Amino acid sequence: MRDIFVTLVVLGTLPSVFLQPYIGILLWSWLGYMNPHRLSWGFATNFPFAMIVGVVTLVAFIFSKESKRIPWSKETILLLVFILWMLVTTFFAQYPSLAWVQLEKVVKIQVMIFLTLILINTRERLHALVWIIALSLGFYGIKGGIFTMTSGGSYHVMGPNGTFIGGNNEIGLALIMTIPLMRYLQLNSRQIWLRNGLAGAMFLTIVAILGTQSRGALLGMSVMGLFLLMKSRQKVILLILLSLAAPAALSFMPKSWFDRMHTIKTYEADESAQGRIEAWQFAFDTALKNPLTGGGFEIFAGRTEAHSIYFEILGEHGFVGLALFLTLWLFAWRTGSWVIKNAKGIPEAKWLSDLASMLQVSLIGYAAAGTFLGLGYFDLYYHLFAMLVLCKVIMLKTQAEYAPAETQGQLVPWFAKRG
Repeated sequence: MRDIFVTLVVLGTLPSVFLQPYIGILLWSWLGYMNPHRLSWGFATNFPFAMIVGVVTLVAFIFSKESKRIPWSKETILLLVFILWMLVTTFFAQYPSLAWVQLEKVVKIQVMIFLTLILINTRERLHALVWIIALSLGFYGIKGGIFTMTSGGSYHVMGPNGTFIGGNNEIGLALIMTIPLMRYLQLNSRQIWLRNGLAGAMFLTIVAILGTQSRGALLGMSVMGLFLLMKSRQKVILLILLSLAAPAALSFMPKSWFDRMHTIKTYEADESAQGRIEAWQFAFDTALKNPLTGGGFEIFAGRTEAHSIYFEILGEHGFVGLALFLTLWLFAWRTGSWVIKNAKGIPEAKWLSDLASMLQVSLIGYAAAGTFLGLGYFDLYYHLFAMLVLCKVIMLKTQAEYAPAETQGQLVPWFAKRG
């Protein structure tokens, strides 16, 4: 039944994609983050829905009347350079057959990221994309929170099998990045029932993160929570709610959970922690041998994983790749700060300030939790980057709209204009 439902939803939506290609971005995001086909047990489980939607979206975009302009800026140019650098390192990969397969996966994601930059060009479309991502990953937050509460925290919360977020550490990171998106939606929802519903979803997602029993997720959530408080409006109310939510969420966790979290302080005696350190040392040694290109994709083949986004990029793409990766994060952060600064004094841009702030909090969550697991190519991170760039493009349009008539043409760069 689930197989039929997912198939009907996807096939039933494809005609709308031909009419309005941006719907393809929303559909692809739903498939990519919620992975509804992975929740079935029949033919749909391994059916390439995302690839079909991606191809249809690209074809529909090519033949549509939508603007074909990419919002080129230092941020998007750097992203393109990073992608090209991954291509270069693949030519020198130690495991070329594996590396080319992984490059293909990464490029497919980046094609959709650039289509997002082109097609999600209005407030309504951007708001819809945030809703799709928040609902898709929030499904696992709500489901995992209820599971943790009813099971007394005796089992690990896991993500959908065969996906980027299948493991407990991975779903923990994804949920950390999702909470700020929920907070943005809560701040910009008028209906009381919707705001309360989002508050409940955030609480259950916190419980689910604890239920992953991931120490990296606990540290990442702690850092994310601090920045969520710093960056959000209504700080006093949020502080009170977080102060109540934290002990309430912890009350569902068993003694074994606290014992496991305590090993953060005694990592020297923990086998899992030592495995991470060995993986990091391997990545560093690989980069020293090939400082420019690293070992290429899949250099960790035969090992469990890189256990860190930073060492993953370092080991696979060298010091140059790591520098590009870190600079990309920094550019995204600065773009968010620019939007927040320029939105002040413009009531119509308050939503942009909220969104940019919460996207920054998501970036913090990714940077913190990602220290302990290898999700350097997770599409959500690059979608956050794209959304921050889009916030800047829309902010420029908003500035021009409320600026004196004689300066409007000067405020809007060519990439922010329709055409």
